Amino acid sequence: MIIVTEITALAHSKGKVKVCFEQAESLILYLSEVRNYGLEEQTAVSDELYETLYHEVVGKRAVKRAMHLLEKMDRTEAQLVRKLSESGYPDELVKEAVAYVKSYHYIDDERYARTFVRLNQERKSIGRMRMDLLARGVAEDIVVRALEEETETEPEALIQKILEKKQFNPQTATHRETAKMYQFLLRKGFRSSEIMHLLKDMDSYVQ
Repeated sequence: MIIVTEITALAHSKGKVKVCFEQAESLILYLSEVRNYGLEEQTAVSDELYETLYHEVVGKRAVKRAMHLLEKMDRTEAQLVRKLSESGYPDELVKEAVAYVKSYHYIDDERYARTFVRLNQERKSIGRMRMDLLARGVAEDIVVRALEEETETEPEALIQKILEKKQFNPQTATHRETAKMYQFLLRKGFRSSEIMHLLKDMDSYVQ
């Protein structure tokens, strides 16, 4: 038998409560479920009932939540884990939910990384895309492979496209305009040497 030690309403989630158990993980349930299963503070529940609540109620809800999150937008495994954990699901159920969606390829970090590179390579440098993917929790070997195999444009060509989109002409730009563009491209993740190759009058700016 397992004792229900505390039932607390969640301020940020109407209709849900946190149910704490003695020597067992806490679960977030709907008030209607608490009533239906007869849960009350300082009362005992059977091991079988706890397992039902854990796997059949909360576990299945974690899978549905994972599916819903992926329907809204593509996510990396790390991002999905973080979102499920923030929703209060126990670590074991988070792992099971992620394993489920991965088994159907609803989540695939390699696919995510390759798509990210294809969609962003014309406006971000390789360095910036690498940092962005790593920040999203994609493994470094996957990031390296995606960048090597999906990047089709050299950095200078990407910079040139940005300059054309911004209608920036290095031949007619003032020193101030050139300096501003230099800083903009640096923030995009391009290296100084790559930028200076295409901008005029940079020697005096960087000194």
